[in-house]
Amino acid sequence: MELSTQQQMLVEQKLTNEKKSSTTAYLLWFFLSGFSAHRFYLGRVGTAITQLILLWGGVLLAYFIIGIPMLLAFVIWWIVDAFRIGPIIAQDAAAKRARIASEVALTTRAD
Repeated sequence: MELSTQQQMLVEQKLTNEKKSSTTAYLLWFFLSGFSAHRFYLGRVGTAITQLILLWGGVLLAYFIIGIPMLLAFVIWWIVDAFRIGPIIAQDAAAKRARIASEVALTTRAD
């Protein structure tokens, strides 16, 4: 079902209120990566915990040789995240837009 212009404006307004901020995500990525704050903010809890294990496990095991590859993996992942934050936010926004559009379509159909 095609949404009217007014309904589309309502969808975009609700999306603006709900979507994640790329500025916030990048600030968390840069300043609080040691706590994987950007991943938690983006709703990626599983990968956030994995990053925490890699970083802090690597720090604890750095005396032993096994900690060095863990730290290296974390650093590579940290750099890759700089390029992945934008697409993750866009993917999240697209999913939210679809959900909000279906909600708006259902509520206006019920009226």
